[in-house]
Parts: sequence; structure tokens; C-alpha cells
Amino acid sequence: MAETISMPKLGFDMREGVLVRWVKNEGDAINKGDVLAEIETDKATVEVESSASGVVRKLLASPGDSVPVGAAIAVIGAEGEVVEIASTASDQSPATTAQTAAPVSSGASVAEALPVAQVLSSEIKASPLARKVARERSVDLRSVKGTGPGGRIVRRDIEAALASPSVEAKSQPALAPAVTAPRALAPADETVQTTKLRQAIGRRLVESKTSIPHFYVSHEYKMEALMELRQQINGVLPEGEKLSVNDFIVKAVALALRQFPNLNASLAGDKIIRYGAVNVGVAVTVPGGLMTVVVKDTDRKPLRQISTEVKAMAARAREGKVKPEDVDGSTFSTSNLGMYDVDEFIAIINPPEAAILAIGSAREVPVVVRPDGQAPQLVPGWRMKATISVDHRISDGSEAAQFMQALARVLEEPLRLLV
Repeated sequence: MAETISMPKLGFDMREGVLVRWVKNEGDAINKGDVLAEIETDKATVEVESSASGVVRKLLASPGDSVPVGAAIAVIGAEGEVVEIASTASDQSPATTAQTAAPVSSGASVAEALPVAQVLSSEIKASPLARKVARERSVDLRSVKGTGPGGRIVRRDIEAALASPSVEAKSQPALAPAVTAPRALAPADETVQTTKLRQAIGRRLVESKTSIPHFYVSHEYKMEALMELRQQINGVLPEGEKLSVNDFIVKAVALALRQFPNLNASLAGDKIIRYGAVNVGVAVTVPGGLMTVVVKDTDRKPLRQISTEVKAMAARAREGKVKPEDVDGSTFSTSNLGMYDVDEFIAIINPPEAAILAIGSAREVPVVVRPDGQAPQLVPGWRMKATISVDHRISDGSEAAQFMQALARVLEEPLRLLV
């Protein structure tokens, strides 16, 4: 029986995706899990895998089309099977059925769907990723020849332009002659169009801060034992597989969440959904913003697997090649700025989740200890601060404080992470 492949939803506020290219054509054989198409969202370019095996019977969109989330893009069926598009959509909602029966017009191109930077001509057709790379590398899109659908400029065209000395030379602004005036003039104002990713982040966080009553609880953790254990483990691991401090924290958060289901939850009307799985989201910095990748069943995975998965997903996110499962299904999020020498900060809740943990640097600082029967002493010690932001509609300060204490027991006795 024919199966419909739909535009996937990648993220809480994704509304549509742009079909970049078909990897399979009509009549091609395809297996479940094979890449069917590449789509582009406001965050990245993503490969869409087939959820069925058979033959590609019908492609319902053209390269360059902007397709709503949930709308059918292809039909997979058996060899020789007659496919009626209307019948394949019978189990879908009326809105989706209409979209399936009448695919998005090919006139809805990326150039029309996306805002264009004011510094560039509005007639230039280029993907969001191509525009972002062009801005970062100071490449003038007018000097780049597009090889995408309909002459659209895509990321590989920018990379090819950068590899060409003549184009690169044109794209770089000429150095101004030496100024001998006694007072230098201030640089001119610059207007830069925000990226689709930055716009999506803005919409989501404004919604979060204006609709969710946040409260915050901070705690300082003793990190000596964890830092020593990490050093011992990394001493026997090969290069490329060594564990980061964040790997330990993500695992510890997952174990602590088992005891506090209200923080591994979301609000649905007047009901609280407490999730059985603990899927910890990890905020990753990407060009133009950030993205949350998700470690599924974090509480049940060993440290090395968590570390391997986070590295792989973060690499795909930065390359704009995330998979749908990389960014979907988080039940609690973490944001770690420790690598930037940040002492402490607070994070905005990632809706529809109940909470997010903001993690600062693990630092060696002076601490006061009281040896048995002796006067207080000042000695060096490792300390790390973290702050949890919680939705007050779901939980309260005492529960958040108890969670932070439970997290301390795991971080300060890190052998719990290995058993």
C-alpha cells in the first residue's frame, strides 16, 4: 500500500521547509532509511529519509518550493501500483489533504519566501545558508554564479567563489588609503538583515519570556572529584574520544531528573505531561545563532555514548546537515557557556519544556575548608555555578532547589555516573 512522505517538523516553531533537491526520482527503487530529498529550514539543510521501501511513485513538489510542515512531498508504493493522490491523503487532516491533492505552487520559491538582505539586490536568488556564509566571508553575491535550481545560489557556490582568487579579491573591500588627519572618522553605520535562524530564535524566546513565568535557583558545585575522575578516564581514552566536563553534567542532569518528574515535563492546557523518557537537549553554537541537539534516553546511556552522540550531532548542526532526530524530542535542556570563561548566567526556557539549566565554568578558586579539629584553612578548590530556570506553572522553588541538591550529589560523587 502506498505511503505518503511529509515535510518533517524540525523544531517547535518550524512552519515550512524549502525543497532543495530530490535525491531519488520518480520510478527509482528506494529502501526504508534511504535519503529521499534534501530540505532547507531556517536552521539547516536536512536530509529527509524514506519511511517505507518500494518505488518512488510520485514527487509532489519541485526544487525551490516552500512546503508547509506536514504537507505531502512524495508517495512511495509498490512496483506498478496505481497511486491516487487523493486516496493516499484520506487519513490526514482536511488541511493536509488539500495540500496533498494540490501541491505547493512551484512559484513559491526560496527567493520569494525569505527576506533578502538590504545590502544585496532583491533579485538575487540564494539560499539562507548561502547568504549567511556570504555575509560571514564578505562575498558579494552579485559576483557568484548559482548552480542550484533555477540558478539559485547555494552554499557550494559560495565555497567555490572563495576558492577563486579573482572572485575573492572582488568580494573583499579594498583597504582605505592611510589617513593623515589628526582625528579618525568613526566607521559608517551598517544595516544587516537578520537571518531566518535569528528570527526564529527571537520569536521563540519572546514567546517564552512573555508567556512563561520564569523563576531561578542557583547552586555552586564542588567539582574536585569529577575533574580528577575525568582526568583518569581521559588518560586511557584515544584522542577524539575524550570526555568533556559537559558530558558528565548532561549524564548527571538525566540521573537527577529521574527523581523530579515535574521538571522533565511540559504543560498542556490544565494538565502536566510528565515524560517517561529523559531526553536532554544540549545547546550548540552554530553560525548565526544556536541549536539544541537531543540525547535520547540520556539517563540510560553510558558517558562515552553520550559524548560520541553529542560530538556527532554538534558537527552536523554546525555543517547545516542535522537529521530530524537530532533536534526533536527534548524533555529538558542545558546551556553551557563554561568554555567561554563565564562565571554564571541564566537561560530562557525552551518551550514547551518545564526547565533549562545554565552552566558556568568549572574554576579553581580559593575555598575555605575546616579539617577535623583544626582551624579553617584557605586552599585551592574546583567550583562551578549553575542556575536552573523553571516554569512556575509546573513547579516551585523548593522542588527546583531539591533538584539542584540531587544534582550536587551526583556531580560531587561522580562514580554514580559510571554505575
